[in-house]
Amino acid sequence: MPLPNSFSSLVNELTVLPGVGEKTAERFAFYAISKNKKDEMLNLINALSDSINLVHECNVCGMITDSEICDICEDESRKKQLMIVDGCKSVIAFEKTGAFKGKYHILNGLISPVNGVGPDDIGLDKILERIKKEEISEIIIAIPSSMEGELTSMYLKKILSNENVKIYQIGYG
Repeated sequence: MPLPNSFSSLVNELTVLPGVGEKTAERFAFYAISKNKKDEMLNLINALSDSINLVHECNVCGMITDSEICDICEDESRKKQLMIVDGCKSVIAFEKTGAFKGKYHILNGLISPVNGVGPDDIGLDKILERIKKEEISEIIIAIPSSMEGELTSMYLKKILSNENVKIYQIGYG
């Protein structure tokens, strides 16, 4: 039985989401069009639209925010520590623990010569600016222990060795 084009289109668009195959997309689509879920789906559409239109990277650290500077960067009570991470998900994970009271800097990727990504491509110059501007005393490198992560960590340690900061790297086990 042929399905309506709009329904098939919805299923097709849902499959672009990570981890969503055709069966899951169909299940989501049937849920979305059910009569008693229309208000929920309109709320979802509005939240998705707001996120797409309003959320962007913080001008200071790269974390997602809907203002010019994120709440973490605005927080004057944070310690003069800077944790360098590879993505927003890492910041969220560290913030959930409540253990780190410093600030973050999210790299624009990891150094990967194979993929044509060099040190100039990942925003390392912003880190050096922040160290001086915010009087950072400690740097914690918290990026993955992949080949690209190790290369990036080594490069970070090299360029930060000229700065007057203590440099730490989280352990992996």
